[in-house]
Order: sequence, then structure tokens, then C-alpha cells
Amino acid sequence: MENYFKEIKQKISKIAKVDDINIIDNTHLHKNHRQYQKGKLNLKIEIFSNELKSKNRVESQRLVMKSLAEDIKYKIHALEIIFK
Repeated sequence: MENYFKEIKQKISKIAKVDDINIIDNTHLHKNHRQYQKGKLNLKIEIFSNELKSKNRVESQRLVMKSLAEDIKYKIHALEIIFK
């Protein structure tokens, strides 16, 4: 899992100058939900980036979502993005 989180961090770091990224796996909190998809992750990503924080929130989220598009198709079920 750590290797996969490193991949995510690298993808996000390519779109903007990032000071730090925290990835929290909340998958275990959703296992009893009806929409739960086995093998897909529910992630919360905290991105510390003055560059992304200075942009419009929607624009910043679009950049992050675009950088993780393939992951969202195959590996990520839900994604919460927080800019700090």
C-alpha cells in the first residue's frame, strides 16, 4: 500500500508545487456500505500546496482528479481532497 501511496504523491506533485501530501485510507469505514466495492479504496488526501490553495477550489480539484483519472477508474472508489 505504501508503494501505491507514493505513486499517488508523485502524480499529484507533477501538477503543482507541493510541500507535503498526507493520504489516509478510510476504506475500512465503508465496508458495510451498500456501494462498497471490494478492491477499491476510499481515500482522504490532504495536500499542502500554496500553489493549489491559491487557485479556485474547483480548478485545483480538477487538476488533482485529472492526474488520478486512471486510478479513479480502477483503484479508487471515493476520494476526499483537502487543500491546506
